[in-house]
Amino acid sequence: MIPFITNHKANLFKLIKLGKPQFAFGLFFYFCIGALLAVLFNADFVLSKFILGYVILFLATLAVHYHNDYFDFEADQYVTPTAISGGSGVLVENPQWRELSKRIAISIIGLSILFAVIFTVIFSYTIWFLLFVIFGNLLAWFYAAPPVKLSYRGLGEFGNTAIGILFPAMGYFALMGTLDLPFLVFIMPLIFLQLIFTISVEIPDMEGDKLGGKVTWIVSRGRGFGFKLIAFSGFMVTVSFLIISFTNLFPLNLDFRILALFSLIPLSLGIVELIKKPLDKVSATKFATYNLVSIFTVLILINCYLIYILG
Repeated sequence: MIPFITNHKANLFKLIKLGKPQFAFGLFFYFCIGALLAVLFNADFVLSKFILGYVILFLATLAVHYHNDYFDFEADQYVTPTAISGGSGVLVENPQWRELSKRIAISIIGLSILFAVIFTVIFSYTIWFLLFVIFGNLLAWFYAAPPVKLSYRGLGEFGNTAIGILFPAMGYFALMGTLDLPFLVFIMPLIFLQLIFTISVEIPDMEGDKLGGKVTWIVSRGRGFGFKLIAFSGFMVTVSFLIISFTNLFPLNLDFRILALFSLIPLSLGIVELIKKPLDKVSATKFATYNLVSIFTVLILINCYLIYILG
């Protein structure tokens, strides 16, 4: 195995591509929101906690694409990978690497849990931190893995949308040492934001997922339903931020009206999609990609705003 990797740089590049590390780096913004919120509630910013906490999350996220491509191998025969969906396409082109992909995934998950154990011991955290990490890894594993196979039973959206909770929760938990009511209230808009992400990455693969036996909401109800749900979710992101401003759970310098203003970006895009009705694959994929750009724009703006008020 070692000569195979070291002697063929092209193959090594493909194995890295299989893990889609860009997504693991991109979801850093979710983690940062949770960490910054913890600091806003007077948690000490301990750099070692922040770095090790993110390493745990990065590894868990990296493993996802290795085991998803393994379990989705048959379904991926029918889809064409895009920048935002369809798997990496690496195993479809190199089926002899399937077992290697699974082993890599298991190894990375093991490292994620090992670092969680180290984190728990070093910082004297409760066992709940370790259990939280294990739960997140199991949820990701059973998105496509038997016997649960969430994405083949019409339940994959719940697993994917849970990222809106788990990723910022990891940042908050790592610095605060617990998950409390203010955090659970704060993440409500992020859940709807992540639902936009979930539906958007399903939209390009509708035809292929149907042939591959997946039972996604887009397969079941079509792209038109998906864009309606995206617009509704965008509306709920904005409304949720506005409602939270009346809870009195947060410091006065955190103005949720500003966060609601940021959320108008995906909401406006969702309204445009309702008007244009981009139902064919090419135009639908284009707008789905715009949705992801809008999501990460909002996440970056929220991070910048939290850093500003902490400064």
